[in-house]
Amino acid sequence: MKILVLTNFDVGLYKFRKELLKAFIDRGHEVVTCFPEGDLVKKIKALGCKYIPTPELSRRGMNPLKDIALYNTYKRIIKTEQPDFVITYTIKPNIYGGMAARALGVPYALNITGLGTAFQNRGPVRTLVKGLYMRSTKKAKKVFFENVENAAVMEDNNLVRKDQIVINRGAGVNTAEYEFKEYPIDVGKTRFLFMGRVMKEKGVDELFWAAEQLREKYGDEVEVNIVGPYEEDYSDTVISLAKQKVIVFYGFQPDVKPFITACLCFVLPSYHEGMANTLLESGSMGRPIITSNIHGCKEAVSDGLSGFLAEPQNKEDLLEKMETFHLLPYEDKVAMAKASANLVRRRFEKEKVIEKTIKALEID
Repeated sequence: MKILVLTNFDVGLYKFRKELLKAFIDRGHEVVTCFPEGDLVKKIKALGCKYIPTPELSRRGMNPLKDIALYNTYKRIIKTEQPDFVITYTIKPNIYGGMAARALGVPYALNITGLGTAFQNRGPVRTLVKGLYMRSTKKAKKVFFENVENAAVMEDNNLVRKDQIVINRGAGVNTAEYEFKEYPIDVGKTRFLFMGRVMKEKGVDELFWAAEQLREKYGDEVEVNIVGPYEEDYSDTVISLAKQKVIVFYGFQPDVKPFITACLCFVLPSYHEGMANTLLESGSMGRPIITSNIHGCKEAVSDGLSGFLAEPQNKEDLLEKMETFHLLPYEDKVAMAKASANLVRRRFEKEKVIEKTIKALEID
């Protein structure tokens, strides 16, 4: 078969789906990938995939002219490549790629990796997105979700049928790539790590507030490391907090493993997630986790055993959980690290996710 894969950027496709692409190719299928130009095109081609560039996609907002152009681009590619199956990831490829495949009568499947702010806030944008999703999901063979809550929201809004739904615990984690690392030696400092875009929805306002309180109370005994790019709205805040030594800011890093290895606890106080890959990576490497008590996060934690769950958008509760972890005896932190690795590796092994995906698509 020829499988066409549509997504919004190269990093997500290569980092989280390269094993799936390789599994398709190893089974004798031809894989064509479509996304805007990026640094990882060569690596994706090296897997054995064909690559077709598409226009740059804005992560936020909708421009009617650009969105119509994207829909037409997808239709043109499908007509030219004549795939047997289309698989889409992220919101705009899901919507416009799904609509294009439906219009041309090509079997397709969508991957909902998170509902984002469109379903968090009521208003015209949510109404528009729901209307577009209704058009794209209607004839989809399968719609993959990363947690049960996202699937329930879409089903309750009549945007997907029960027979279309597949819950797949995210992209899974390659436990060989993110191998277990021995817990850092006790040096009297608790190093917390946050990885991701520095933006409100990731809970950084609460995290920064908690970091300030911990810095004031414990000084150099606590360190909060931030790895990832910041949104423009946060540039002044990040620079100021770094100068005050409230946080240590590293910006975007192509290899996050050294930072996970060095930390004692990973923190993600997100407002909403599909299934947070950073939690799976950190857990696989044997690091305790503090994260939000929401679907897409809580599945990666056994509360009190492998980490702690904090109430979302609750800075006091986040602070309490971080302080509780800081004050734990070192031996308890080590035990929590081992429990985290055992849980994540048991639930989220990449090979299991790939097998379930291929079985659901019936294209083995």
